[in-house]
Amino acid sequence: MGAETAVQAFPALSLDDKRLLLALARETLLAYLSGRGLPDYLVTSAAVLAPRASFVTLRRRDSGDLRGCRGERVARRPLIESVMHMAMASAVDDPRFEPVRVHEVPGLHIEISALTAPQPIRPEDVVVGRHGLIILAGHSAGLLLPQVAVAYGWNREQFLRAVCEKAGLSPDTWRRAWVRLEAFEAEVWGEAEG
Repeated sequence: MGAETAVQAFPALSLDDKRLLLALARETLLAYLSGRGLPDYLVTSAAVLAPRASFVTLRRRDSGDLRGCRGERVARRPLIESVMHMAMASAVDDPRFEPVRVHEVPGLHIEISALTAPQPIRPEDVVVGRHGLIILAGHSAGLLLPQVAVAYGWNREQFLRAVCEKAGLSPDTWRRAWVRLEAFEAEVWGEAEG
């Protein structure tokens, strides 16, 4: 994967697809946290039915504070199912937070990141704001979405150091020849504010 990384060819997500996925993520949270299981859906859009990995990020609307974020780095199921499962995981399986309770859901903002397949990348080819990073070193792994580096104003080296720290590694581990560094791109959208 070089500086001219080609975005993996997925069917394009329309505005309606994105709205559907956001609405279904919210409906999934409400149904699952209420003990009703997963909601049913009927879609024909090739874009939401294509196998694709996703992350779902939950933030408090009033403060913007992170409330949960979970995802998968490898496509294991259709995007629509990935979003539903990651919405549930963000609510109840982020070890940094207590599980979300159903009464909190109206006060949460939902953001979805649909990922391309990870590809090996050299550190010098990482483009901040374009690439998300994965580091794999022995039994340690860490992942940061592309928008994280932008939000914190990191340069390339700060981003590389941060993904190492996310994996529980020394900040300079990315410089080691035996480390596997991968990059991906993400289509990111969220609910309207307000």
